[in-house]
Amino acid sequence: MIRQFHRLLWIAGLTGLLALLARPYHDGALRYGLPLALLAVWSAMLWHVWRWKCQRLILLVLPLMLAVPFVLPGKPIDPGKLRGLHVAALERMKGIRYVWGGESRRGIDCSGLPRRALRDALWRTGWEDGNGEALREWARQWWFDTSAKALGQNYRGFTRPLGLGGKLRDLDFEKLSSGDLAVTADGRHVMVYLRDGKWIQADPVASKVIVGHPQRDRISWFDSQVTLHRWTLLE
Repeated sequence: MIRQFHRLLWIAGLTGLLALLARPYHDGALRYGLPLALLAVWSAMLWHVWRWKCQRLILLVLPLMLAVPFVLPGKPIDPGKLRGLHVAALERMKGIRYVWGGESRRGIDCSGLPRRALRDALWRTGWEDGNGEALREWARQWWFDTSAKALGQNYRGFTRPLGLGGKLRDLDFEKLSSGDLAVTADGRHVMVYLRDGKWIQADPVASKVIVGHPQRDRISWFDSQVTLHRWTLLE
């Protein structure tokens, strides 16, 4: 009976882990399923090595070791550095196919694009600077899913309104900074400002991540009524 339970832990944990990581989606199944799958695999491994003291000790200490970076002392995150890393991450995603609910290189949607790019920037900042605050913010951003509508409503203080709005094609971009967000009035779509008037977006019409200029490119979203917002971490 115990061996059967151990086998089930292995199968459930590994199957769940592979299935979740193969999906491009960032949803409740990932947020709740990934920790449970990892727990199942860890428990199965612990049961397997329990008779060996050294291996048992390593596995018991492993979760604490993995948690150490997230409890490192925090320090202010440099918004200039973070913005540069954020924009670089955005540009690396050009051409990725559009998948509704996606947030990975296997598929991404309009709100997943800025979220994933910001998390990539936070992750790199946290490790390069040994900044626990950046890694904790990465975990916070990973856990709380933020739709285009939520970005426009400044959900959990992740963003703030710039007090600017109108048809994107008619707006003055001189007041914008790289990484600023344009959310459509109906909350269905979000675009991200790069520089020099260029915007990047995971476009469901083009079925991929594209870059365009409102004054030069005929992209239907540029005729949408939008409100402009900024990540609070980039201020």
